[in-house]
Amino acid sequence: MCKSKKSTSIIYSTTPKSMASKSLKSSTSSFVNTSSSHNYPSTNYTPNYSTTSKSWSFSNKTSLSSLRDSLPENPHIYDFSEICKATKNFLQKPFSSSSSSTSWRCSIRGKEVILFQRKSRRQIGLPELQERLLTICRSHHSSLVKLLGASTSGNYIFLVYEYVHGANLATCLRNPQNPSYTVLSSWLSRMKVATDLAHGLDYIHHCLGLNSEYVHNHVKSYGILVTEDSLNAKICHFGTAELCGEIVGNERSSAKSFGRLDSRVMKIEGTRGYMAPESQSIGVKTQKGDVYAFGVVILELVSGEEALSYVFDEGGAGYKRISVIERAREVVAVGGGELRKWVDKRVKDSYPVEVAEKIVLLGLECVDDDPENRPDMGQVDVRVSKLYLESKNWAEKIGLPTDFSVSMAPR
Repeated sequence: MCKSKKSTSIIYSTTPKSMASKSLKSSTSSFVNTSSSHNYPSTNYTPNYSTTSKSWSFSNKTSLSSLRDSLPENPHIYDFSEICKATKNFLQKPFSSSSSSTSWRCSIRGKEVILFQRKSRRQIGLPELQERLLTICRSHHSSLVKLLGASTSGNYIFLVYEYVHGANLATCLRNPQNPSYTVLSSWLSRMKVATDLAHGLDYIHHCLGLNSEYVHNHVKSYGILVTEDSLNAKICHFGTAELCGEIVGNERSSAKSFGRLDSRVMKIEGTRGYMAPESQSIGVKTQKGDVYAFGVVILELVSGEEALSYVFDEGGAGYKRISVIERAREVVAVGGGELRKWVDKRVKDSYPVEVAEKIVLLGLECVDDDPENRPDMGQVDVRVSKLYLESKNWAEKIGLPTDFSVSMAPR
């Protein structure tokens, strides 16, 4: 059962059609025929129709306008010429660049967007692209950065997402320009990020359609956006795995068995530190792989450390690799006050210790080497939400602020 449906902006009517039509007729008559007589109860009150009609009409227009803005739009399949125009024939300075993608902040059809260029792992025909876009673009959740549409050219696919003001979670936790500062300086703000992320992943796994097996495959701290002012978390790159051909048909059918894929279709795609063991060894990508990556992000939120880091080994000849998972396991094994030493110092020792212990244990459950032992994302969502409420109650008891409003300007 999906707990995050409350966050969607889809409204289902439970009123029978006959009743709805009667209600519509009666409400319409109150707007149009203001001079008709009405049988009111025996009172001395005479309604002011001109005033109430104007206020009702204004309220009705306002609610319809806000509803229209909140509903998902139809997906766009952009012409390649629109992509060229928006990026000035790809001469515009990129917004970001990596080994797998390049992005530009630009404007398309009057909207400010982020345009990602990725290499398609396999050719996708127009009918299949339309079908996949229809499902992905119609999805609407407050914890997802919305995909507006796509375009293809040769071996490349161009994904157009809405632009959201904020910074990625990795930068919020580890700002290289000012390592001692973080906008996530309170425990509650970090639990809020964890809750938003859990809601979004639960929605992707369970609420996109009947019998769906959607996998995100790009969960990492660099792919999570923390919005300015409210510090809400939004998952980026939703739909990338589906539209770029990272997940193919017979991979889905073999996902539950975790068997080795045919070498002709096996394409290992992911980020070191966030890839589940089965993804690295046999290339399979499943929802349990997303749970694993979520667990890594949880441990990052608690400690402020990177998923993978390299430190100089004084006793050796070079650098040694440190995993946030290994550190968390060591902390839990030692017990005692070791956890308090490991929690990010910038939280200033102001957090409920019991909740911190529970969230670390949950994170370690999510990164279990055996995918069968990892919890389902729906179960994770419920547990994280409960821990967030416990943290909020703790903050209210000791008088800490529970609402956030910050600026991400350089410091």
